Amino acid sequence: MILLSRRALLAVAAVTDIAMHARPEPVSSKALAARHALPPRHLETLLQAMVRANILKGVRGPRGGYELARERRRITMGEIVRVAINSDVMDADTAGSSKLLNEVVAPVVAGASHSLLAALDAVTVADLCTRADQARVFEEAGGAVDFTI
Repeated sequence: MILLSRRALLAVAAVTDIAMHARPEPVSSKALAARHALPPRHLETLLQAMVRANILKGVRGPRGGYELARERRRITMGEIVRVAINSDVMDADTAGSSKLLNEVVAPVVAGASHSLLAALDAVTVADLCTRADQARVFEEAGGAVDFTI
């Protein structure tokens, strides 16, 4: 059972993908969407939320796209998930006025959410890139070569 929304999972995958492919040029949203079999516009709001949160940096122009705003090891899964969750439009009517919901169910779920996010805070984008390399996730796509000088 997956406890995160598809949007949160997609956000983590997109940031990890960008971390792996943004050298030497930024990753276009079109290329990112193609690798994840999504329409390009589907990712734009999510990517812009990541830019506002200083996780990604948007680069304008014909060779523009997205790259990490900070080092891989300084961005956690928990941070990405929080941004994705907070960028969703919340429905004000979902809270309700049920005493059982507000005093029993919601605090238990809040505690579980806190524990989940704490666990995700221990995983960095660098960790995810290492796992992706080990699993050879992008090997069939020609594999990106990463040169660091």
